[in-house]
Amino acid sequence: MSVRHSLAHRLAPWLGIAFIVIVLDQATKIAMERLLAFGERVRVLPFFDFTLLYNKGAAFSFLADQSGWQRVFFTVIGLGATAFIVWLLARREHPRLFCWALALILGGAIGNVIDRLAYGHVIDFLLFYWQRFYWPAFNIADSAIVVGAALLVLDEFVRKRAPQSTPPTQRLVD
Repeated sequence: MSVRHSLAHRLAPWLGIAFIVIVLDQATKIAMERLLAFGERVRVLPFFDFTLLYNKGAAFSFLADQSGWQRVFFTVIGLGATAFIVWLLARREHPRLFCWALALILGGAIGNVIDRLAYGHVIDFLLFYWQRFYWPAFNIADSAIVVGAALLVLDEFVRKRAPQSTPPTQRLVD
């Protein structure tokens, strides 16, 4: 098997997962833009609404009140994360959980970069709350990033708990 074929074979499933995240993210954002007016809320459950909000910052609207430089800053970070994740996935075989985590983060990062490039802000529409306590609105891309980050932590715990095998160069010969 050629190096190119091997690399494509190794990357294909993970890029496919990232692509699915991007498609779901963009499709839901387009749907919410068509269904809701900015700031409108539609109650779904007693603790969950659909709403249409724009975030010029990062998570939890971090730096959203700045003059606009943050759009370029967060776009560059997203593109850098994209390149780094693809590089990690291409380097060698990794445990499946680790690759799932990276694929979800990759899809989420690209989904939000698309928004920043196309609109100058990220479209958020999922709003959870309890009485007067609100979680900041978010989207599918944000969800994928959070789930991916949680899987990275889980992967680290799983690998730390796994019995360590002795590297082949250090094994004693009978």
